[in-house]
Amino acid sequence: MTARERMSGVDTAWWRMDRASNRMMIVAVLVFAGPMSVRRLRTTVRARLLRYRRFAQRVAEDASGYWWEDDRDFDLARHVSRARLSGKCGPAELRRLAARLAAKPLDPRHPLWEFTVVENYGGRAALVARIHHAIADGIALVGVLLSLTDDAPHRPLHGATRARRRAAPAADDGGIEALLAPVAQMLKGAVRLSGGALERSLQLLRHPAGALDYARIATRVAEDVAALATMPDDSPTRLRGQPGVHKVVAWSAPLPLVEVKAAGRALGCSVNDVLLSSVAGAIGGYLASKGDPVAGVEVRAMVPVNMRPPGAPDGLGNRFGLVPLVLPVGITNPFRRLYDVHERMEALKGSYVAALSLGLLEVAGLLPAQVQQEVVDLLANKASAVMTNVPGPQSPLYLAGRRIDEMMFWVPQSGNIGVGVSILSYNGGVQFGLITDRRLVPDPERIVGRFRSEFETLLLALLMEPWGARRHPDAIERDLAAALRAARRRAPPPGAAPDAGAPD
Repeated sequence: MTARERMSGVDTAWWRMDRASNRMMIVAVLVFAGPMSVRRLRTTVRARLLRYRRFAQRVAEDASGYWWEDDRDFDLARHVSRARLSGKCGPAELRRLAARLAAKPLDPRHPLWEFTVVENYGGRAALVARIHHAIADGIALVGVLLSLTDDAPHRPLHGATRARRRAAPAADDGGIEALLAPVAQMLKGAVRLSGGALERSLQLLRHPAGALDYARIATRVAEDVAALATMPDDSPTRLRGQPGVHKVVAWSAPLPLVEVKAAGRALGCSVNDVLLSSVAGAIGGYLASKGDPVAGVEVRAMVPVNMRPPGAPDGLGNRFGLVPLVLPVGITNPFRRLYDVHERMEALKGSYVAALSLGLLEVAGLLPAQVQQEVVDLLANKASAVMTNVPGPQSPLYLAGRRIDEMMFWVPQSGNIGVGVSILSYNGGVQFGLITDRRLVPDPERIVGRFRSEFETLLLALLMEPWGARRHPDAIERDLAAALRAARRRAPPPGAAPDAGAPD
């Protein structure tokens, strides 16, 4: 008899969100140091990925709802396939392939994941992984992908390495279901996520029938629902609009993580603050280059927040909430923009919108599809982008015996959101990636190309400052602008020969 398991409300919500303009898939791109053996990769996948039952199950539907059931026609070769690039077989061709696959639906008759091995990427190999969001959220799926890897090229397939034991979700994902049931109580138990409040909110989930002041909680939740519902729609920039079916992807070269950490320490901000500020500057610079007004413009991004209990084993499924982060794209002063982002991030730590949004999605998954769509649109219309920032391993990893040189991923954009922003740190570097709708932002590489320069501008401003001094951002901006103008005046015109008498 085929094994079946009822799909949770949150997973049902993500399953039903899938549409032609926004496929609910998490897409990852891995670039390797050399060729990849597809046979060895399949062996690794069979030993390590298929121990998670969900990756051999399909979605079934009956009058009572949606179920996970074993795929009696499961074929690993269907899920781990080969592809070859055309043309120059370089980064542009790999980006086009990744974009095409990001827009291609997964076959609902079989388990909702596919690995495509690119065998001719400039003498190396690459892997495009696609996994449906209904299986798990990005936090869990990054752990799943890392569980396939080793910290050395030659490791036995059975028996986790130290790195894998830290990263891998539990193979039996039923514990999380029991821990969070009934998840719908989240609507009654939402509390502020600051300090130990996350743990307290999870205690409410574990013991929803405890000594709770339900009237008080219900009042607070009603206020938060009203605040979320009355949140104004995002600024009307070219990032917003009705997305089409074609996607475009781009990613940056790695930025040294040590430099980002040093800048953050010197300025009293986190690595995350520095990176988000650089993202805001890159988006603002792109809009300005298109002739769009940016003064005072802010772009809101929905940021996933992990709602799993601290110290609990990871599991599959979706256990995250969403918080709205406003990016000050109209602020050109790098210090002012950084401190603005820092203040906004600090304010979010006192918010319980993440818990509320998880509860909304849980309940929405139990409602008719049309009602669920209205809830999704309520959240999606408040933002122009979905943004994720995942700290990855800081030492090289190996998959099927081949070293991973670069990795990047994107989460799906629900509703009519047409921009996905990803930041991933790995092996001492930080990469910035974008997936955009071709109708709205056909040239995401122009945003990605500004990411490094925005960070370097912040570094330049920092190096210009006297040690131990903390001047007003306006004074810093004036001096920085003057220095940049002077540098441009000294620079030789494009194509001019360097001055032979100039010092090295």
